Amino acid sequence: MTTPTLLNWAVLGTGVIANEMASALAGMGRSLYGVCNRTYEKASVFAEKYGVKQVYPTYDALFSDPNVDVIYITTPHNTHYSFIKTALEHKKHVLAEKSITLNSRELEELTVLAREKNLVFAEAMTIWHMPLYKKLWELTEGGNLGRVQMITANFGSFKDYDMKNRFFNRSLAGGALLDIGVYALSAIRSFMEETPDQILSQMLPAPTGVDEQATILLKNKKGQMATAALSLHSKQPKRMMISCENAYIEIMEYPRADEAVITDAVTGKRTVIHEGNTADALKYELLDMESAVLNGERSVMKLDETRDVMAMMTALRKEWGLTYPEEE
Repeated sequence: MTTPTLLNWAVLGTGVIANEMASALAGMGRSLYGVCNRTYEKASVFAEKYGVKQVYPTYDALFSDPNVDVIYITTPHNTHYSFIKTALEHKKHVLAEKSITLNSRELEELTVLAREKNLVFAEAMTIWHMPLYKKLWELTEGGNLGRVQMITANFGSFKDYDMKNRFFNRSLAGGALLDIGVYALSAIRSFMEETPDQILSQMLPAPTGVDEQATILLKNKKGQMATAALSLHSKQPKRMMISCENAYIEIMEYPRADEAVITDAVTGKRTVIHEGNTADALKYELLDMESAVLNGERSVMKLDETRDVMAMMTALRKEWGLTYPEEE
């Protein structure tokens, strides 16, 4: 799949994801048009590394550049709302890292603004764009595997117990839910016929008050159920299982997976499905975003599902009594 080189991308931030994004464009024979960072020196070094044409001295200079078509926002969660709003007001399409906003109120306001401006606005969630998932959705919706009954998703990372880093820092919207839980809930939502309307949970707070660990139970009106287990201080495999009536699907490293195993519930026969390439995860995101902008295929960006996931996360944090400074 190829897309004509018609869009000028700029990236806001120069961290890990920004580097992956620039590398993905380079692998497509492309280069970033612009970069902006809180520190101009870091932006300059980044630009030299990736052959970026424009280095902006201020955020306003980026947003005001008429040559920029799409802005990829890779800064911490708590900065997303203001950056996205400004970008949309300047008529830029926006792809924002997860978690796209802090809460549903922010997301709904920005969704309305994007619609008013006729702009594509989406979350950079790899699960929506990996070829493996597009194949698995076909299979589960096709009926041969039977109806999806139950889903489990685990995601555990071991982060050093430093309360100043972004993972545990409340002032940087830290916590397991917005950082890694968004993957689990997005993956779960993608295989459900309807969004869950019943949610139960348990949460263990870190000393800063953000969620260090959580277990979540979900159920929708069609009786489909799911569990998610999250941790920022204990390692566990990124493992997902989708249990259907006639088979079950197992996916390891599911945020960027390119392989799944389907096991027949009666015969035990295992079938390996391989689609896409994990290393190309950012490429798939960028191509789908460009297709949405250039060809009007906005459904590939899964904004409605993103809104469902944000609604779940907002409800969970309300239940936990967990807020961030920007919400108070």
